[in-house]
Amino acid sequence: MKAPAATSLLPTLRVEKPWGRETLPAAFGAEPGERVGEIWFEPPPQLDSLLAKYIFTSDKLSVQVHPTGDVGKDECWLVLEAEPGAVLGIGFTGPVTPEQMRAAALDGSIEDMLAWYPVKPGDFVYIPAGTVHAIGAGISLVEVQQNRDCTYRFYDYGRPRELHLEDALKVARGQPHDPALRTQLPERGQISLVRGPFFRLDRADGAPDAGLAARYGDAPLLVLPLGEGTRVNGEAVDCGQCALARSLADVEIVEGARCLLAQPC
Repeated sequence: MKAPAATSLLPTLRVEKPWGRETLPAAFGAEPGERVGEIWFEPPPQLDSLLAKYIFTSDKLSVQVHPTGDVGKDECWLVLEAEPGAVLGIGFTGPVTPEQMRAAALDGSIEDMLAWYPVKPGDFVYIPAGTVHAIGAGISLVEVQQNRDCTYRFYDYGRPRELHLEDALKVARGQPHDPALRTQLPERGQISLVRGPFFRLDRADGAPDAGLAARYGDAPLLVLPLGEGTRVNGEAVDCGQCALARSLADVEIVEGARCLLAQPC
């Protein structure tokens, strides 16, 4: 008889932020006096190049950019909740030179140069490294990214945090965001969200199909349920948790349940 596997659930880290929230969705609970902006899932050694986390905003995040190259970070967002009027700033409304970015960062007008997109639950966005971006207030989202902690802030609305103007200017693309990298997910169905170059991400709806099996093979993956009805290595995994599966064969998703599956390429 095969011995039961150790827990598949990843440890979590609650990160307080000035733009975070004191009240979180029910799946995450709350501690008095906390202003939680992010909940991180500690990457397991098998998948240490990949990080999954939730972000909760009550105010705008800084205008920022992630570098490219060896320390680069591509990331993507799936919006779970959005208050009326919630927006994401992604790329610029038109071509912008480094000199224009510098001046706008110094006087604060860079916020107005961003393209701000109204969002609602089910909106999905891929953010390549080098894309200038900001998350607006009133949003809950799940983020999957390369596990690299490198962010350069252009502008932070006067909050007393370090800015990185010169570093940001070296890597920022002064261009609009590619509209092909933004989409609204249908309510149901298996959907391939990201197919590389650094990681793959899929939304599974019920039991994984042959296409998912072919993409994920026998390699480890992360599983983030979007509701009830998912088991990993025989263990129930709830919304608000993230689990390591030894392979897709160890993931059970009941009919009607949905979850995100992520794996490095």
